[in-house]
Order: sequence, then structure tokens, then C-alpha cells
Amino acid sequence: MPRYTIDFDDNFDKALTELTNSTDAKTKAEVIRRAVASYKYLKNQESGDSKVSVTKDGKIVKDVILP
Repeated sequence: MPRYTIDFDDNFDKALTELTNSTDAKTKAEVIRRAVASYKYLKNQESGDSKVSVTKDGKIVKDVILP
């Protein structure tokens, strides 16, 4: 498995820590892997703006549009 060394600022690290603690992810690396997988999924959607419904319990909350 490839390894990466990435420098993050304190605000990013704080956000990453909060996400790790508030989800079922066991590590910060897992949060980052999930984020990349989600981004890849969205980018592979049909042409036009990529949208996804975001919820904790399966209900539609909002659409996320990637640049």
C-alpha cells in the first residue's frame, strides 16, 4: 500500500479529529479515504453538476455541488 506524507494546518487537523471522533471511522486516514471515495463517486456521476443527498439517517437534507 502506498504511503503519503501530507502537512495540514491546525484548523484542518482539528476538523479531521472532530470527524474521526464523531463518526464510526477508527482513524484519520479512514476519514480521508472515505472523503476521497465520496469525491470520486460524485465526480463519476452523469454530466452536469454532481449532487448527493447528505444525511445521517437516510433522509434528504441538502445537495452538495462540487466545483
